Amino acid sequence: MAEYSLTTPLTDENLAQLRAGDVVKLTGTIYTARDAAHKRLIDLLDKGDKLPFELQGAVVYYVGPSPAPEGRPIGSAGPTTSYRMDTYAFRLHSLGLKATVGKGKRSDEVKQALRDHTAVYFGATGGAGALLSQRIKEAKVIAFEELGPEAIRELTVEDFPLLVINDAHGNELYAVPDRPAAGIADYAPPA
Repeated sequence: MAEYSLTTPLTDENLAQLRAGDVVKLTGTIYTARDAAHKRLIDLLDKGDKLPFELQGAVVYYVGPSPAPEGRPIGSAGPTTSYRMDTYAFRLHSLGLKATVGKGKRSDEVKQALRDHTAVYFGATGGAGALLSQRIKEAKVIAFEELGPEAIRELTVEDFPLLVINDAHGNELYAVPDRPAAGIADYAPPA
């Protein structure tokens, strides 16, 4: 496991070096989008309209943040379950999206898209939304404000902590448990 500091927009060179299990501290601009926002993005593409942000090199965080408390740019901002966006991910990766952030496993189609387009899937720690929000320095709604928490937001993040779950080489952190790290190196299943 290696640790990297990356800055958006991400490039093929950035992502080709990463392996499942690596730690990344991400700095720069990322975008929020959940189910309803993804549906609208695809509708825009189907109509030939421009998207509200540039996909090339972009990172999309699957999150619906809570309202910002006074003096903060955003409220709690923990990841949501990623598989709900799997239907849309292949197309967005084919157009330049380089990374998504969420929690949980991805479909085989998404894993293939990551290999085909040199992209990655990052995991953020579920249940730690308040802690993660400390790494978000600015937040503003840029599209679909009527969706409330599901509106698309542009976030400025600094050293946002991520774990590579699926890399661009077909590796998956969830597929190979690290038994020594879990303290069960000598475990043998019952006969």
